[in-house]
Order: sequence, then C-alpha cells, then structure tokens
Amino acid sequence: MTQNQKLAELSEAGVAVWLDDLSRDRIRTGDLQTLVDDYSVVGVTTNPTIFAAAISNSDAYDDQVHAMAVRGVSVGEALRTITAADVRDACDLLAPVARRTGRDGRVSLEVSPRVAHDTDATAAEAAHLWWLVDRPNLFIKIPATQEGLAAITTSIAAGISINVTLIFSPERYRMVMDAYLSGLERRANAGGSLTGIESVASFFISRVDTEIDARLDKAGADPALKGKTALANAQLAYQAYEEVFSSDRWSALQGRGARPQRPLWASTGVKSQDYPDTRYISDLIAPDTVNTMPEKTLKAYADHGSPGTPIQQTYDEAAQVMKAVTEAGVDLDDVFTVLEDEGIQKFVDSWDELTESVRAELQDKE
Repeated sequence: MTQNQKLAELSEAGVAVWLDDLSRDRIRTGDLQTLVDDYSVVGVTTNPTIFAAAISNSDAYDDQVHAMAVRGVSVGEALRTITAADVRDACDLLAPVARRTGRDGRVSLEVSPRVAHDTDATAAEAAHLWWLVDRPNLFIKIPATQEGLAAITTSIAAGISINVTLIFSPERYRMVMDAYLSGLERRANAGGSLTGIESVASFFISRVDTEIDARLDKAGADPALKGKTALANAQLAYQAYEEVFSSDRWSALQGRGARPQRPLWASTGVKSQDYPDTRYISDLIAPDTVNTMPEKTLKAYADHGSPGTPIQQTYDEAAQVMKAVTEAGVDLDDVFTVLEDEGIQKFVDSWDELTESVRAELQDKE
C-alpha cells in the first residue's frame, strides 16, 4: 500500500499527523507500523481513557500482570509498569521518525490526573515517568491547570519534554506558552542546553462546540452560530501562537537552540452528526501544528478529507464568532472552567477504572 495522498498533503502543509490511541495489540500486530508507513502518522498520544480501554479489552497484558502478581507489586507500580512498557515500545517503533524529522516520532504519557491540582506532585511524577520510560522521543503530559503551569516550567527547566494537555481558551494557552518560555529561560540561565527539548500544547476542540452548542440552544440563540465556536477558538489560539513565537523574548531563546512549542489540536473527532466528520482537521490546517486523531477520524480524512481555509485567513471572522456567541448570552469564562473541570474528572474516572482493572487482574493472577 502506498502513502495516503490526502494525509501526505496534510503533512506537506505543515500538519504533523498523530494517532490518538495506543495499545499493546496495536504495537504487536503491526497495526501502528502500518499507520506510520501508509497514513503519515508521526506521533502518538495517550490518556487514562485510552489505556483503560486497551487493558480491559485485551489479553496481551496477562503475562506481565501475572509476573507482577507473583512479585507482589502494588497496584500503582503495576499500572505504571504496564503503561510505561507500551509507551516505551511505541517510542522505539517511532524512533526512526524522530531521527528523520528531528521533532516528531513522539509518544505521550500522562501524569496521574489525581495530582492535576498539586504542583509539586505533578512535577515529581513527570520526572519519575521521564526516568521510567527513558526515551528521548517521549512526551510527559501535564494538564494546563493553574497548578500545572508551574509544574510545566519546572519540568522544562529539568530538560523534560512536555505535552501540555486540556487547554480550552486562548487566555490559558498564553499562560502555557509563558510557562514553557519561563522553563527554557530558567534552564538556559543555569547553563543547561536547550537542544532536544520539545513541547506541544494540546488545545481541545470538539468539546467546546458540544458545551457551547447546548448553551446556545438554551439561550434561544441564532442556530447559525452553532458549530462555529470550537474552530474560531482554536484559530485565535493559533494567532496567539504566531504572536508569542515571533517576539523578542522568543528570538533570544531560539538563538540558544530552543524549539517552538507547537499547537496540537486534540479532541478532533466530531461529536455531532450534524457536522462533517473531518471538520476539525480541514479547518485547522496551519504550519507547525499537530493534529492528533482517533483512527476513525484519521481514516475519514484519508478517504474524503479536503483542506479548508488556511488558519491565517480566519482571524477576523473568528473574532466575530466569539463576539456573537458572547452577545448571545454565553459566558465563555464559565464554559472554559466547566470544560477544564470536566476534563480532569473524566480522566480521574478513567484512571480509577484503570486502577480497579489492574487490581482485579493482579488478584486474579495470584
């Protein structure tokens, strides 16, 4: 099979195609390698929900779980050993991509969502996971909570590459970029090298439309506003990215070998049948971005996707959309707070499900 033309063209436009999924079965069956070879996939993201599904739906983990049960390891240690093993193997599979591109070939592993509001615990777990997986093409995922911002700075200063997750607003995104630059500055001022440090900022898309569409309905707003906010929100985030990474502050760091923190479009599978299944790919095409996609969305674009209006041509319209949504009675600050809280809680729920699943497997294998 040859490289899919539509996804190859997306890559040529500056969009790194990543897969938002991982399992041991994907690695062992060669499925992930096929996506790399034939679908332009150059990175992988994971989260607690993805691992909960992977472990509960496969017997590929049985031998490892049995060995840990015999050793009497704790549930927490077992959980991290299992997930780190999959991420390490995926990093090895993608190592040729990392060598070829210099910045992709990355696999993300998230800190426990239970420490999302604890700066010190988040930074400590990020350092531990970085040591545990021990691969240069790893990303540690840290949520962009207020407490997470300082942990991002600490981790970057320590030389750890970070995927900042659960970003919903351009305002919080600016704080994330500041945290990244502050970490680079701290490291450089201490005499550390900036070479090899990478970061992406995961800006969530579809959940914004889901929440705001419901509020627009409740407010009796013009139906024509529905389904527009998520794209406009992300487009304005990219405008902020262009501003920050053309500043004098950034130029000074770039001169010392730093790489920009790329925007990553996350949650790009549509959640409403009213919208085209490729809309969160087609309308978010811009240089130096990442789009992490569920396999269903990736293959939909491979089949019938087409590029929309380039992001740089959308800023004025995007600002008008956000203004209209606000004037319709939607409190955007409240929306973004709710989405962050719900995002953390969803991952906590999945983490608890994953923990219970591993606990049950350990007991079963004793």
